[in-house]
Amino acid sequence: MTTLKEFEEALREQGMHMALAVLERLRQQDRAKRTIAPARRITGRKMTPELARKILELHATTDMTQQEIAFQLGVNQGRVNEVVKRQRWITDDPNAPEAIARDKAKARMAGGDDRKRPERRAIRTVSASQKKSTKPKSSNQAQLLLGDL
Repeated sequence: MTTLKEFEEALREQGMHMALAVLERLRQQDRAKRTIAPARRITGRKMTPELARKILELHATTDMTQQEIAFQLGVNQGRVNEVVKRQRWITDDPNAPEAIARDKAKARMAGGDDRKRPERRAIRTVSASQKKSTKPKSSNQAQLLLGDL
């Protein structure tokens, strides 16, 4: 299949300047009509105790679903679920499980991964003498098997 660039080169080779001009005018019209589409994905805000309280307040006082609350506040729906169901991020306690997990992840990102990979097991090759040899069936046995069919 011919690309647009190859088509343009062919028009230039043939000296079809009017066709190239029409093509360029169509391109300009296309560029004028284009719009920049807004991002579909919402970047999540950092979960704070204030934001968690706001989530609980909206959950208690409105009939909004978790998805609607998440969209309105600009957070991940899973975070809203964790706040509503498990009461996470309500306090600034540094010993809370989510705070500990966050700190560990930050430390891994900052310092690199210093855990060692497990050693690979050595793959042993089986020598030819250790392999089981299978004898082919004799022609008589094959004929007997075929005769039964």
